[in-house]
Amino acid sequence: MPIIALSAHYDGERICLDEEFDLEPNSRLIVTVLPKEETDTEHEAWLHLSGQTLKHAYGEDEPEYSSGLLKEVNPSYETR
Repeated sequence: MPIIALSAHYDGERICLDEEFDLEPNSRLIVTVLPKEETDTEHEAWLHLSGQTLKHAYGEDEPEYSSGLLKEVNPSYETR
């Protein structure tokens, strides 16, 4: 049998597959426990922290660099 990844959850008593799949008896399994999903509050906190870090990376008097300063243009880059 090829290796396949299946979504599942623990209902407090047993591990339940989220979709039907025929498993042969005594099939070998690897179970990976994933962290709980972030709440909106946690997500907002991460965004705030990221923004603060970017503020520290660039100074208030950071110059704007024009495309005229480029020595070589990347042909794969889309101009905005």
